Amino acid sequence: MASNRKDDFFAELISQKPAQGISWLALGDFNQIRRARDKINGNINRSRINRFRAALQTCELKEIHLQNHRFTWSNRRANPTLCNLDAFFCNDEWDLTFDSHVLHTLSSSLSDHRALLLADDSGPRTFRFENFWLRMPSFMKVVQQAWSAPIVHVEPCQRLFHKL
Repeated sequence: MASNRKDDFFAELISQKPAQGISWLALGDFNQIRRARDKINGNINRSRINRFRAALQTCELKEIHLQNHRFTWSNRRANPTLCNLDAFFCNDEWDLTFDSHVLHTLSSSLSDHRALLLADDSGPRTFRFENFWLRMPSFMKVVQQAWSAPIVHVEPCQRLFHKL
């Protein structure tokens, strides 16, 4: 795709950004890498990478980390080019609404792309503080309610785990 077509795509992505407070998930074959390490071969257009990252930043989208593979595409040659062209990006609202998601690749012998599966991973999780929570209008209220809620556990570590 010519460079100006990529820029048209980046502009289209930005034009789709929803209003504040709306959950957004952008996914698919972006045919574009976000970092130099997302491609194995020396043919990397850093200027285009920077424009893609700027579009994602303007859209306030962050990448959902791929758990089990580093690359999603191969040209399947003897000395292959490997890239991470397929991705899922979400905004903070989506991430908070669907906070137990995990992204995996599925094997496929029919395509040069690996299929991606975004699934619920509701098992036990460790607590992870996110800095953007501080900017949310009801943050302090939620923390106060959680901290003052009655807990049946007497062991201190269990009490802290359930409050978090």
